[in-house]
Order: sequence, then C-alpha cells, then structure tokens
Amino acid sequence: MDRDDVSWHGYWPAAPTPFTADGALDEDAWRALLRLYVRQGVHGVLVNGSTGEWFSQSPAERRRVAEIAVTEVAGRVPVVVGVTAYTPAEAIGLARHAADAGADGVLATPPPYVHPGPEELLAFFAEVSAATDLPFMVYNWPRGVAVDMGDHPDLVRRLADLPRVAAIKDSTGDWLRMLATVEAVADRVRVFGSFLHRRGLAVLLELGGDGNIDGGGLGAPFAVPYYEAVARRDGAAARTWADRYTCLSGRLIRPDYSGVFGSPIAQLKGAMSLLGQPGGHVRPPLRPVTGTALEAIGAVLEESGLADTLAPERGAVGARP
Repeated sequence: MDRDDVSWHGYWPAAPTPFTADGALDEDAWRALLRLYVRQGVHGVLVNGSTGEWFSQSPAERRRVAEIAVTEVAGRVPVVVGVTAYTPAEAIGLARHAADAGADGVLATPPPYVHPGPEELLAFFAEVSAATDLPFMVYNWPRGVAVDMGDHPDLVRRLADLPRVAAIKDSTGDWLRMLATVEAVADRVRVFGSFLHRRGLAVLLELGGDGNIDGGGLGAPFAVPYYEAVARRDGAAARTWADRYTCLSGRLIRPDYSGVFGSPIAQLKGAMSLLGQPGGHVRPPLRPVTGTALEAIGAVLEESGLADTLAPERGAVGARP
C-alpha cells in the first residue's frame, strides 16, 4: 500500500467527543457535530484522536463513537479512527472493531508513557498496522507521548515501507523536522502536517505534503477553501485563506501545540460553545475554560472574523445536510 491507494488530502478535523455536563457521552451532539463537518465541506474526519479525549473514554465508548461516526458520515468523506493504546493488543482490538464498523482507516501514536526506542516503535506499528486490511496512518505526536519519531529519520522511512501504512500525520513542534518527513516519504505515503500558512503553502506547491488534521476543525471556513485553492494551484487565493486561518489559530495555539488560554481541548470546547457548535463538555482530568480566559477566546473569534463567518449557520447545527 502507498499514497496512491488512498485519496486522503486536504483539511480534516480531529473531532472532539461531546460529553454532557455530568460526563456522559452525548450521542445527539456527536451526530450533530458530524453533520456540521459534512456541511462545512471538510475532506475527512479523524475520530477518537487526542482531541477526541480517547484517554478518558472506556473501550466501549470508543467503539460507540466510531460506529456513530461511520454511520453518520455515510461515506461522504473518509472516517479514520484513532486506536492509540498502551499495548499492541489493545490497539489491535480497536482497529479490528473499526474495520468491522466500516471505517476508512485507522491511526495510532506510539504507546503513551512508554518511551519506546526506534526498533520497539517499528515493531509496534508493524504489528498493529498488519492487524486489519485498512490503510494505516502513523501519528507522530511528541507533545502527547514524549517521543519524536523525527529524531530518527531512518525510522520514518522504515515506517513508510510497512505494507499497510498509507499516511503519516506529523505533529512535531519542530517545523523543519516536519519538512524532513515530507522530503523523506511524501513520494510514498500521504503526509499530514503543519501547512496552513504561507510557508506551508510554498511547501505544498513545490515540495509535497497532503493536508492538515486540525484539533477540532474550528478553522474549517478558512481552511477548506485554502486546500481547494491549493488543489487548483491558485496561490493568491490560498494566501488569502491562509492569512485568515493564521489570524485565528495563531492566537489560540502555540507552535508546540499548547493552548494560549488553557488546555487545547478545553479551549476548543469553550470556543465551540461560544459559536453555538455541539462540542459538549470536557471530562476530568480536563477542566472547562471560564472567566477572563473564555472572554479572551471570544475576542479572538470576533477579531478573526470567524464568528461573523459562521453567523448564518448558527441554530442549524442539528439539521441534516
């Protein structure tokens, strides 16, 4: 399997999982959020990733979230299911369920907390990716797992050579290291990274790369047309949309993917609440963003133009497309 075996590209939200105020999985809000993404024209959806708070869900909840996503999206865009876990056996069980549910692919980070070395990482991804016939996305997420696979350039190339690996999501905070991943493997697998800015545009147009998988998809109204302009090779339009996106994201998320006003997921759900979107509540150990921090997020939404851009669709988030 290689990059030509999938059509994965463009702007994908890494979807948050909505919870009620008392911590239950909010299935109605989850369905409404998926319908919102489809209406916004995103090019794919990642569920049960870091933004989806997989770490605070039970295995049964993770399976239910995946099932609803596949059913609700109904093939209109790809659905990739996160199966990150502490052991290969756990990840394989989730991957096999995703395959049975009809997902289009699966994704995993290195096992959190474990700090595996290069050979252990290769063995882990070889075992998990081979467990199903689904295309597999390797996720480099140093902030979450304290291992940066980009420290080992040969490892990235060896991972791209695994038979089921079709993509790499590289979320290192080191942008030049992400570029090294593009240079090393973009001719063989899809690469999702940090491309939603003018520097990223230059890379997409000249070096390679395929898309962004963005925590929550808050910037979809700017990022979807950006990638459509990239596909047309319309640099002028793409620069305009990139500038609008960075005016939003650059004031909420730092280059290392930490949040400016709180933890990134709590920030996201606070912003979605202000916009009338069905993001739901966070689960402990996360805490909601409130007070002056929430007010500051609201100012960013207004000053970036996102609130005005989304105004016509408020109140319609539960409607079917």
